[in-house]
Amino acid sequence: MTAAPEGVDPGADRILTVPNAITLLRLACVPVFVWLLFGEHRQVAAAVLLAALGATDWVDGFVARRWHQVSTVGKVLDPTADRILVGTAVISVIVAGAVPVWFGVLTVVREVLVSGAVLLLAGLGAERIDVLWVGKAGTFGLMFAYPTFLLAHGHAGWQHPVLIVAWLSAVPAITLAWIAAAAYVPLSRRALSRGRANRMAAG
Repeated sequence: MTAAPEGVDPGADRILTVPNAITLLRLACVPVFVWLLFGEHRQVAAAVLLAALGATDWVDGFVARRWHQVSTVGKVLDPTADRILVGTAVISVIVAGAVPVWFGVLTVVREVLVSGAVLLLAGLGAERIDVLWVGKAGTFGLMFAYPTFLLAHGHAGWQHPVLIVAWLSAVPAITLAWIAAAAYVPLSRRALSRGRANRMAAG
Protein backbone atom coordinates (compact mmCIF):
# COMPACT_ATOMS: atom_id res chain seq x y z
CA MET A 1 0.00 0.00 0.00
CA THR A 2 1.36 3.40 -0.96
CA ALA A 3 1.60 5.84 1.91
CA ALA A 4 -0.17 9.15 1.62
CA PRO A 5 2.09 12.14 0.94
CA GLU A 6 3.26 14.04 4.00
CA GLY A 7 0.62 16.50 5.22
CA VAL A 8 -2.18 14.84 3.26
CA ASP A 9 -5.03 13.16 5.12
CA PRO A 10 -5.04 9.49 4.01
CA GLY A 11 -8.83 9.48 4.35
CA ALA A 12 -9.39 12.55 2.18
CA ASP A 13 -10.78 10.46 -0.68
CA ARG A 14 -13.53 8.93 1.45
CA ILE A 15 -17.10 9.35 0.19
CA LEU A 16 -19.22 7.40 2.68
CA THR A 17 -18.76 9.52 5.79
CA VAL A 18 -21.15 10.76 8.46
CA PRO A 19 -20.77 14.47 7.55
CA ASN A 20 -21.41 13.72 3.87
CA ALA A 21 -24.54 11.79 4.88
CA ILE A 22 -25.71 14.79 6.93
CA THR A 23 -25.17 17.09 3.96
CA LEU A 24 -27.13 14.75 1.67
CA LEU A 25 -29.95 14.54 4.23
CA ARG A 26 -30.19 18.33 4.31
CA LEU A 27 -30.32 18.37 0.51
CA ALA A 28 -33.08 15.74 0.53
CA CYS A 29 -35.18 18.10 2.68
CA VAL A 30 -35.12 20.85 0.02
CA PRO A 31 -37.95 19.37 -2.09
CA VAL A 32 -39.90 18.73 1.13
CA PHE A 33 -39.67 22.46 1.88
CA VAL A 34 -40.94 23.36 -1.60
CA TRP A 35 -43.80 20.85 -1.27
CA LEU A 36 -44.85 22.23 2.13
CA LEU A 37 -44.83 25.81 0.86
CA PHE A 38 -46.50 25.42 -2.53
CA GLY A 39 -48.10 21.98 -2.43
CA GLU A 40 -49.61 21.98 1.04
CA HIS A 41 -49.63 25.79 1.56
CA ARG A 42 -48.26 25.27 5.07
CA GLN A 43 -46.22 28.45 5.35
CA VAL A 44 -45.27 28.11 9.00
CA ALA A 45 -44.17 24.48 8.61
CA ALA A 46 -42.12 25.39 5.54
CA ALA A 47 -40.50 28.29 7.40
CA VAL A 48 -39.62 26.06 10.36
CA LEU A 49 -38.07 23.41 8.09
CA LEU A 50 -36.08 26.03 6.19
CA ALA A 51 -34.87 27.51 9.48
CA ALA A 52 -33.80 24.05 10.66
CA LEU A 53 -31.85 23.50 7.43
CA GLY A 54 -30.10 26.82 7.89
CA ALA A 55 -29.39 26.22 11.58
CA THR A 56 -27.77 22.85 10.84
CA ASP A 57 -25.44 24.33 8.22
CA TRP A 58 -22.48 24.03 10.63
CA VAL A 59 -23.20 20.46 11.77
CA ASP A 60 -21.60 18.54 8.89
CA GLY A 61 -18.40 20.62 9.06
CA PHE A 62 -18.19 20.24 12.84
CA VAL A 63 -18.66 16.46 12.65
CA ALA A 64 -16.04 16.22 9.89
CA ARG A 65 -13.45 18.07 11.96
CA ARG A 66 -14.38 16.59 15.34
CA TRP A 67 -14.18 12.96 14.20
CA HIS A 68 -11.49 13.49 11.55
CA GLN A 69 -13.75 12.73 8.59
CA VAL A 70 -12.81 15.69 6.41
CA SER A 71 -12.91 14.55 2.80
CA THR A 72 -12.36 16.05 -0.63
CA VAL A 73 -15.95 15.20 -1.57
CA GLY A 74 -17.22 16.90 1.58
CA LYS A 75 -15.28 20.07 0.84
CA VAL A 76 -17.08 20.29 -2.50
CA LEU A 77 -20.46 18.93 -1.37
CA ASP A 78 -20.90 21.26 1.61
CA PRO A 79 -20.65 24.60 -0.25
CA THR A 80 -22.64 23.11 -3.14
CA ALA A 81 -25.42 22.22 -0.70
CA ASP A 82 -25.26 25.76 0.68
CA ARG A 83 -25.71 27.20 -2.83
CA ILE A 84 -28.68 24.92 -3.55
CA LEU A 85 -30.35 25.66 -0.21
CA VAL A 86 -29.90 29.41 -0.50
CA GLY A 87 -30.98 29.46 -4.15
CA THR A 88 -34.11 27.41 -3.45
CA ALA A 89 -34.98 29.46 -0.38
CA VAL A 90 -34.54 32.78 -2.18
CA ILE A 91 -36.55 31.85 -5.26
CA SER A 92 -39.31 30.20 -3.23
CA VAL A 93 -39.68 33.10 -0.80
CA ILE A 94 -39.70 35.61 -3.69
CA VAL A 95 -42.42 33.62 -5.47
CA ALA A 96 -44.40 33.48 -2.23
CA GLY A 97 -44.17 37.29 -2.06
CA ALA A 98 -42.57 37.27 1.38
CA VAL A 99 -39.43 39.26 0.50
CA PRO A 100 -38.83 42.33 -1.70
CA VAL A 101 -37.72 41.40 -5.20
CA TRP A 102 -34.70 43.72 -5.06
CA PHE A 103 -33.34 41.94 -2.00
CA GLY A 104 -33.92 38.55 -3.58
CA VAL A 105 -32.14 39.69 -6.75
CA LEU A 106 -29.13 40.85 -4.71
CA THR A 107 -28.96 37.40 -3.14
CA VAL A 108 -29.46 35.45 -6.36
CA VAL A 109 -26.92 37.49 -8.36
CA ARG A 110 -24.31 36.94 -5.67
CA GLU A 111 -24.95 33.20 -5.61
CA VAL A 112 -24.81 32.95 -9.41
CA LEU A 113 -21.54 34.89 -9.57
CA VAL A 114 -19.87 32.79 -6.88
CA SER A 115 -21.11 29.49 -8.30
CA GLY A 116 -20.13 30.47 -11.84
CA ALA A 117 -16.67 31.53 -10.67
CA VAL A 118 -16.17 28.20 -8.88
CA LEU A 119 -17.06 26.25 -12.03
CA LEU A 120 -14.88 28.47 -14.23
CA LEU A 121 -11.87 28.18 -11.93
CA ALA A 122 -12.27 24.41 -11.74
CA GLY A 123 -12.39 24.26 -15.54
CA LEU A 124 -9.22 26.33 -15.78
CA GLY A 125 -7.41 24.05 -13.36
CA ALA A 126 -7.13 26.45 -10.44
CA GLU A 127 -6.38 25.22 -6.95
CA ARG A 128 -9.46 24.71 -4.79
CA ILE A 129 -10.27 27.71 -2.60
CA ASP A 130 -11.43 27.08 0.94
CA VAL A 131 -14.70 28.68 1.95
CA LEU A 132 -14.14 31.96 3.81
CA TRP A 133 -15.65 32.37 7.27
CA VAL A 134 -17.20 35.69 6.23
CA GLY A 135 -18.98 33.91 3.39
CA LYS A 136 -20.22 31.18 5.72
CA ALA A 137 -21.43 33.86 8.14
CA GLY A 138 -23.28 35.62 5.34
CA THR A 139 -24.86 32.37 4.16
CA PHE A 140 -25.87 31.46 7.71
CA GLY A 141 -27.44 34.89 8.19
CA LEU A 142 -29.38 34.61 4.94
CA MET A 143 -30.57 31.13 5.86
CA PHE A 144 -31.95 32.68 9.05
CA ALA A 145 -33.41 35.74 7.35
CA TYR A 146 -35.34 34.00 4.58
CA PRO A 147 -37.40 31.63 6.76
CA THR A 148 -38.00 34.58 9.08
CA PHE A 149 -39.30 36.64 6.15
CA LEU A 150 -41.55 33.71 5.28
CA LEU A 151 -42.79 33.43 8.85
CA ALA A 152 -43.49 37.17 8.93
CA HIS A 153 -45.49 37.12 5.67
CA GLY A 154 -49.07 37.91 6.61
CA HIS A 155 -51.25 40.34 8.52
CA ALA A 156 -51.29 38.87 12.02
CA GLY A 157 -50.19 41.18 14.82
CA TRP A 158 -47.31 38.95 15.88
CA GLN A 159 -45.79 38.98 12.38
CA HIS A 160 -44.68 42.63 12.40
CA PRO A 161 -41.96 42.18 15.05
CA VAL A 162 -40.86 39.00 13.26
CA LEU A 163 -40.40 41.07 10.09
CA ILE A 164 -38.15 43.47 12.01
CA VAL A 165 -36.04 40.52 13.17
CA ALA A 166 -35.81 39.34 9.57
CA TRP A 167 -34.40 42.67 8.40
CA LEU A 168 -31.98 42.84 11.34
CA SER A 169 -30.53 39.57 10.09
CA ALA A 170 -30.89 40.19 6.36
CA VAL A 171 -28.98 43.47 6.06
CA PRO A 172 -25.71 42.36 7.74
CA ALA A 173 -25.98 38.93 6.10
CA ILE A 174 -26.20 40.24 2.53
CA THR A 175 -23.40 42.70 3.33
CA LEU A 176 -21.11 39.91 4.54
CA ALA A 177 -22.06 37.77 1.53
CA TRP A 178 -20.97 40.47 -0.92
CA ILE A 179 -17.80 41.21 1.08
CA ALA A 180 -16.93 37.51 0.75
CA ALA A 181 -17.64 37.62 -2.99
CA ALA A 182 -15.19 40.52 -3.36
CA ALA A 183 -12.60 38.76 -1.20
CA TYR A 184 -12.69 35.75 -3.53
CA VAL A 185 -11.36 37.82 -6.45
CA PRO A 186 -7.68 38.02 -5.33
CA LEU A 187 -7.92 34.50 -3.92
CA SER A 188 -9.12 33.26 -7.30
CA ARG A 189 -6.21 34.88 -9.09
CA ARG A 190 -3.72 33.25 -6.75
CA ALA A 191 -5.47 29.88 -7.01
CA LEU A 192 -5.36 30.09 -10.80
CA SER A 193 -1.66 30.98 -10.79
CA ARG A 194 -0.83 28.15 -8.41
CA GLY A 195 -2.86 25.69 -10.43
CA ARG A 196 -0.95 26.61 -13.56
CA ALA A 197 2.37 26.43 -11.71
CA ASN A 198 1.51 22.97 -10.36
CA ARG A 199 0.61 21.73 -13.83
CA MET A 200 3.86 23.07 -15.25
CA ALA A 201 5.86 21.44 -12.45
CA ALA A 202 4.08 18.14 -12.97
CA GLY A 203 4.59 18.30 -16.71
